[in-house]
Amino acid sequence: MNELRGMFSGLHVSASGMRAQRVRQNTITSNLANAETTRTPEGGPYKRSFPVFKAQGEVAHDEYYKEGRLGGVATQENHFRIADYRESLQNLKTGMGVEVAEIRKDSRPPRMVHNPAHPDANEEGYVAMPNINIVEEMADMISASRSYEANVTAFNSTKNMLLEALKI
Repeated sequence: MNELRGMFSGLHVSASGMRAQRVRQNTITSNLANAETTRTPEGGPYKRSFPVFKAQGEVAHDEYYKEGRLGGVATQENHFRIADYRESLQNLKTGMGVEVAEIRKDSRPPRMVHNPAHPDANEEGYVAMPNINIVEEMADMISASRSYEANVTAFNSTKNMLLEALKI
């Protein structure tokens, strides 16, 4: 079973990256849609949201090598010996993908815009607008889109390698 998990872990990592970037895109879209919202059910203007990512469970290489399958073995007489788990790979870890830990609200204060005719203007004529910077959101959207595309490319490359391996 561990061999299958190892074979498909590249697909899992790429798929988790695509899921995370989809959440990021949805959050950016919500921010852009509410860039002018001055009233929310919580009171006050809309606050910018952003996802916080975290690595999914990590697998320590030393655990993998402790199973005794690879450490210290030369596959053929004229091949180099595979490093033992106690050697350089002992403390390395491999991530199993990424996940969205939470959707956090931006703590920056609202933008104050002078508009005395606005129904939400205070006594001085200022309106508290959402703390959303359209340029920043567009840059984040491009970054999320490129990250999603990179994960699609990695997913397809892994899929093609697995298909080629089946031909052997």
